[in-house]
Amino acid sequence: MSELNQTKKATMLDALIPVFTLITLLTLAVNYFGDNSSYGPNQIALLVSMGVAIAIGIKNGYKWHDIEKAIINGISLSLGAVLILLAVGSLIGTWLLSGTVPTMIYYGLMVLDPSWFYAAACVMCAIVSMSIGSSWTTAATIGVALIGIAQGLGLSPAITAGAVISGAYFGDKISPLSETTNLAPAIAGSELFSHIRYMFWTTMPSISTALVLFLILGFTETTGSNDQSIELLSKQLSEQFNLSLLNLVPLFVLLALAIKKVPAFPAVAIGALIGGLWAVFFQQELILRLANGETDSLTANIMVVWTTFFDGVSIETGNNELNKLLSGGGMSSMLNTVWLIMCALSFGAVLEHLGMLKKFVETILASAKTTGSLIASTVATCIGTNILTADQYMAIVMPGRMYKEEYERRGLDPLVLSRTLEDAATITSPLIPWNTCAVYMSGVLLVNPLDYMFYCFFNWINPILAVIYGFIGFNIKKLTSKKTKVTIQEATV
Repeated sequence: MSELNQTKKATMLDALIPVFTLITLLTLAVNYFGDNSSYGPNQIALLVSMGVAIAIGIKNGYKWHDIEKAIINGISLSLGAVLILLAVGSLIGTWLLSGTVPTMIYYGLMVLDPSWFYAAACVMCAIVSMSIGSSWTTAATIGVALIGIAQGLGLSPAITAGAVISGAYFGDKISPLSETTNLAPAIAGSELFSHIRYMFWTTMPSISTALVLFLILGFTETTGSNDQSIELLSKQLSEQFNLSLLNLVPLFVLLALAIKKVPAFPAVAIGALIGGLWAVFFQQELILRLANGETDSLTANIMVVWTTFFDGVSIETGNNELNKLLSGGGMSSMLNTVWLIMCALSFGAVLEHLGMLKKFVETILASAKTTGSLIASTVATCIGTNILTADQYMAIVMPGRMYKEEYERRGLDPLVLSRTLEDAATITSPLIPWNTCAVYMSGVLLVNPLDYMFYCFFNWINPILAVIYGFIGFNIKKLTSKKTKVTIQEATV
């Protein structure tokens, strides 16, 4: 007899117990450990909650061997992201050493005004992300530099991170090069470019409102910097690095690779390698200083660049704030992020295998009687899946599969489902501290998700607007007899 015939279906109580356990432990972790909660406490909370779910699953007749397989499969989903994270760590390190990031900061200090900096940061990230279809690459390149510029201008890193993420996810969301933008219509059965055009009805008002809010913050905030301090910071940067527009070549190479649709891992890895090469070409004085003059020139170059790839760079300038700005990166800087991702995906995989996620959706569908409540339920399910599985792709695929037939039964065009999946799943992922996207953004931008999440205005406004549209019936497309079906196999993901 198969395991399915031997197991009992999860009850709502079964599904709620591990979720409430997680919420309780995460709350305690933040209360006791504060900003350090993501450096161990959250991981333990996820593993303990997973243990509670496993105990309930065994009570319901599931075998440990099959649960273990589900955990391994869940972790395997993160391996692509892990490779990208390690490559990004090396890229940040070599781009600091090569002067690429310092050059972006140096020129950014010259041209960006504090009053409209947040709005400009949002627009810049939106343009780059739309061009390359990757919010992650945008944050790791332009985003890192903007955080540095903000510190130099005496502006809030948390608000800057919110502006970076808002712009990056807006651009990612409407780019035909984006994986999630291809995945959502593939799951829902709509056509890619029709899906993108249909999303403009929710994305444009959302990003416009966000830009207004960033402008208000910029014009009302009192900065902790002035022209004299900016001039001093620029001088210190020029003293530490050989600054030149040539230092931006690694950035343009990476953007070109992304536009050419080179997969993220090799593209970022190539960007990191070029950064290391550029450091050897243009930053010899810095490399010799970091080597402390204890070796010959050849050995110094090999040792410093090699170390930068795995452990980042640490530059001592005599200015503590500048030290923080110019130090970091390396694969080792991403290990805690990898740890958190693996724990979160393991927890989500167990909940899915034990049927607990399905139980939540079945209960929600039973109460969704109107179009507005159906869209609100889809939004809630996507956000809930982001919370429980810690993965934006799962938050698109699972609700998409579960709700597709219901949307069709109610005469709604697949575009309504595909747009709702993106409005809710893709852009809320960086708001959940243990989600892979939030962990990545925090690791790259060095800002705690609990600090930046309130300033990701676009990411908050968009799902709220989707629900409002559903209840007032605005721009809700009805199903017609002639529809082009797109299967997940036909989509480019």
